[in-house]
Amino acid sequence: MGMKEDRLFSQWETGIVTHSAKETEAVAATFAQSLPPDLILTLAGDLGVGKTTFVRGLARGLGIEEDITSPSFALLHVYQGKRQLLHIDAYRLKQSSSFDDLMVWDIAQSPWNMVIEWPERVADRLPADHWKMKATILADGSHRFTLTRP
Repeated sequence: MGMKEDRLFSQWETGIVTHSAKETEAVAATFAQSLPPDLILTLAGDLGVGKTTFVRGLARGLGIEEDITSPSFALLHVYQGKRQLLHIDAYRLKQSSSFDDLMVWDIAQSPWNMVIEWPERVADRLPADHWKMKATILADGSHRFTLTRP
């Protein structure tokens, strides 16, 4: 990784604040450009905090043109761009072992990225080297996205 990526990631680790859905998509698209391939990114945060909006921007940054929707009911959506994007919403999984039933490792084709919303539901199924993004809404209504890397 170069100096440019190091600077970018240190900004994300401090927290990037966005003031609109459009801005969230734009910064996520930029973030996608530096996201290493074959990596899981978890996306934690309350309902309505902008997780799917963030994933939409990430998808655009990976060259995916399709409409990006929350996989709340399907649990898993797979998109293809410059990389394969597996978008998982673990909210409705009753136990973490249900993650195995999604068979993501049979579906994933390198280069891929996997984004998992509600990661706390499947925490014991995730590799130690995954990256974590936490989304929060600030008092003024803006959104903060904070990255944690292993």
